[in-house]
Amino acid sequence: MIKRTKYIFVTGGVVSSLGKGISASSIGLLLKSRGLTVVNLKCDPYINVDPGTMNPFQHGEVYVTDDGSETDLDLGHYERFLNASLTKDHNLTTGQVYNTVITRERRGDYLGATVQVIPHITEEIKNRIKRFEKTENPPDVTIVEIGGTVGDIESLPFLEAIRQIGLEEGFENVMYVHVTLVPYIRTAGELKTKPTQHSVEELRGIGIQPNMLLCRSAKTIDDDMRKKISLFCSVPMKAVITAEDVSTIYGVPLNLHAQGADEIVCKHFGWDLPKPDIAEWEKMVETIINPQKHIKIGICGKYVNLKDAYKSIIESFVHAGVTSKAEVDLIWVSSEDIKKHGAKKFLHDLDGLLIPGGFG
Repeated sequence: MIKRTKYIFVTGGVVSSLGKGISASSIGLLLKSRGLTVVNLKCDPYINVDPGTMNPFQHGEVYVTDDGSETDLDLGHYERFLNASLTKDHNLTTGQVYNTVITRERRGDYLGATVQVIPHITEEIKNRIKRFEKTENPPDVTIVEIGGTVGDIESLPFLEAIRQIGLEEGFENVMYVHVTLVPYIRTAGELKTKPTQHSVEELRGIGIQPNMLLCRSAKTIDDDMRKKISLFCSVPMKAVITAEDVSTIYGVPLNLHAQGADEIVCKHFGWDLPKPDIAEWEKMVETIINPQKHIKIGICGKYVNLKDAYKSIIESFVHAGVTSKAEVDLIWVSSEDIKKHGAKKFLHDLDGLLIPGGFG
């Protein structure tokens, strides 16, 4: 029997920074805990070949994989959640795609054809997404995160490519998960579903019907609101998942599992699998939430105004804190402030100090 890789595509709507990477990582963790082999891939719509030359204030951390590739910070989440070692093949950018297609065109590989976004760019995107199923040991599932927000002109070729994959592979082998926002309007004291409705409408206009919604919100979304979202977005109510703010990102997989998100994925693909073995993960989250002691560590760097510039450093302290049953309180100090006012003012009561690397 030929093994067939299934695909889960994670898109985002309304605003950026909703946690698509954490969502993709959490789904991957739950499926891996059920005994499946999982691969994560990040598609970034920027024209830069990689984030290596991008300003950390704009893009956040450059995550360097074991093969020396400079990649998106979400690959760090993938590695931490799935305990995996990733490579350059797990980060795909518009710059890489166009660079390859233009190089082929200059060589004459297209035999004089007019090179276009469809089919040439979309075919290259699809080939790179499907590259893992052509390996000696193809994964059971490839989880593909599409960077940016639905409605951005930059991400359209990626969305068109994943629409085509659904058509080619059969929708029983492909699942679309849309991460969206249900904002809380404080003055009205209400959660609003309209942004989610418009986001899904935009996605459906491209030809993609989401199978599951992860609704980010500062407050719990009740059943009446979930029913309303289900009706207007044409998604089964049980697949409208509340992705409420949590105290630690490592609690997200537990929240998704409690609402049956991984079970919905298994049923979609026709998998009859054992329950996920997440006891160790639950123990880790409990340690993070209820530490036995506190340690104060200073981070003195150049990009402290954007914490994502040091994302892996932050998470490494979380992991070290778990091992020590401690909460690490990070004190952020700008290296420019040290130059102006001296070190004593900022560093006098710390248990330790980390000075991360940075340009210049």
